[in-house]
Amino acid sequence: MAVVKELIRSEKDGTLSFGDFTLDTKSKLSDFAHGGDMYKVKTFYEITKLERNGSFVYESVPGTAVNNFEAADDGVSFMVEGKEDAQITLELEEGASYDISINGEDAGTMKTNMGGKLVLSVEFDGGKPVTVNVKKA
Repeated sequence: MAVVKELIRSEKDGTLSFGDFTLDTKSKLSDFAHGGDMYKVKTFYEITKLERNGSFVYESVPGTAVNNFEAADDGVSFMVEGKEDAQITLELEEGASYDISINGEDAGTMKTNMGGKLVLSVEFDGGKPVTVNVKKA
């Protein structure tokens, strides 16, 4: 798995891939059509951010590359990689509880705040991608 040089792309399985943490300067791509929605991505080494139809979806600090991002009514799943450990913020259902697993390991249950944000951390080991699954409890 590697950075997404085109900044954002649709995968054959219907998921999205986005982000390039190797960029020195901020790059963005707007009006990317996928699954009936319009996406916007901003990415570089400091941050990666994804919006859908003008609303927040994903943000990582520092920047990451996300592959096979899939959002459903009951949660999200994706593979992520980066140069250094990252804090990831996701927009989900407000006030709901979610079971988190990272690389297949149970990372506990978290509740979103009043704005629907859920914040989690991922640790990278030698550039290997990390699988994240967030499912409504």
